[in-house]
Amino acid sequence: MQVISIISQKGGVGKTTLATALAVEAGRNGREALLLDLDPQASASFWNDSRSDEAGPAVTAIPPARLEHYLKASEGAGADFVFIDTPPFAKDIAYDAAKLADFVLIPAKPAVLDIIAMTRTVDLIKAFSKRAAVVLTFCPPVGKELDEAQEAVAQLDIELCPIRIGNRIAFSRAQQSGQAAQEYEPQGKAAEEIKQLYEYMCIHAGGN
Repeated sequence: MQVISIISQKGGVGKTTLATALAVEAGRNGREALLLDLDPQASASFWNDSRSDEAGPAVTAIPPARLEHYLKASEGAGADFVFIDTPPFAKDIAYDAAKLADFVLIPAKPAVLDIIAMTRTVDLIKAFSKRAAVVLTFCPPVGKELDEAQEAVAQLDIELCPIRIGNRIAFSRAQQSGQAAQEYEPQGKAAEEIKQLYEYMCIHAGGN
């Protein structure tokens, strides 16, 4: 079983969008996936409540203190992947999610101030020597912001995921309807980005 934590101590960077989409993609690839929602706002849980007849991952909102117990139970139940969706501005929860992860994705918008705000999360990951990567989200098609963000990440001495997640309406529309982007628009660019990110994640987490 591979544990994938999506961590950022900054809000609005797409943590829940990535967590739900990757969990759905795991299921579409024949893997048993569970999403543990540690965010008090329970965005992933509300997303799951709004799903219709779509087959998809089990989503469970849990108190952070029970995380290790749920991970052990998930492994015993035969889960292939457990995705952990974390809240912003919660260092203790991020600490536990990082400590128990096999791989950590750190979403960040391509803006220098967002990258600077991300340094606390990067420092936390480095404390555990965890495999991790920054993934740029809400990316514009072109612009100097992308180059500046890449340079800023390079200075943090952490891997930058080569897959960029675009600022695409399919992501927000899918979330509103209880879907992932690849369910909402199977042939769209958002779907392809999630597919590539999933493949990248599998290689780095050792889950392929």
